[in-house]
Amino acid sequence: MRSTRITAAVAGVVLLVGGLSACNDGSKASGSGGGGSDAAGGDKAAQGPVEALKAAKEATAAKNSAKFDGTTETTTSNGRFKQTTKGGLDWSQGMQMNVENTLTGDKSPTGGKPIKALYTQDAVYMNAGAAMPGAGGKPWVKYSYEALSKQMGASGTAVKDVLDNANPSQPIDVLIASGTAKVVGKEKVNGVEATHYTGTVTMADLSKNLGKEIRDAVQKQLEQGGAKSEKLDLWIDGDNLLVKKEEHVAGKMPTDATAFYSDYGTKVSVEAPPASQTMTAPAA
Repeated sequence: MRSTRITAAVAGVVLLVGGLSACNDGSKASGSGGGGSDAAGGDKAAQGPVEALKAAKEATAAKNSAKFDGTTETTTSNGRFKQTTKGGLDWSQGMQMNVENTLTGDKSPTGGKPIKALYTQDAVYMNAGAAMPGAGGKPWVKYSYEALSKQMGASGTAVKDVLDNANPSQPIDVLIASGTAKVVGKEKVNGVEATHYTGTVTMADLSKNLGKEIRDAVQKQLEQGGAKSEKLDLWIDGDNLLVKKEEHVAGKMPTDATAFYSDYGTKVSVEAPPASQTMTAPAA
């Protein structure tokens, strides 16, 4: 497997974990936006969706770690792709992850093979399950965020930017900031009762807090896909923790993403692999 195929998966993992929601820091969330029905959500709905979501944001952020299981499906000019990511997230000192990612589709750049990935504060380590050609028999490849930026341009730079905002409290913040949050009702998520919230977030809001170069690239991609907004749905359990997230983007390249969060407070190992098993990718 060539290194270019692995770098293609790097940004995909981050965007699935963080979602488009991670592009926004929720700076408007302190306002009194939000509305919709309070009639169908029980005690939490009685607070109003904004107050309930603010409490969920604080409780979720305070947990510092969780297990993650997400799937996204996207239609592009090369066909329909499905990406699944499972593993652990730790945002106690900036987002770090230990996950396994699989990208399937007719023209999958990774051939449908699972790739292990460690996202540390300084770099991404990718392991495709066997030593790569030219890697000197070493199974792991290290990509510094600087190297990704140089190899992938704005997309590579966006990896670190999005990663910095990828903790699961961020989509809650974004839904609050949208001014459209409303309660749908009570539903079961993996056997646990949760309150379902929904709203619509504009693409301009999602990308406004990125740097200009990245923002322009994101906006161009969204415009090419004909997307103007996304439907964001969140499920909050009785402990005020996010347990499920859905994002739906229409347009020429429709995208549907679903993520489940569980085992909050779990220990996540993000220790870098030994140097003897690691090749450092050049920052070409």
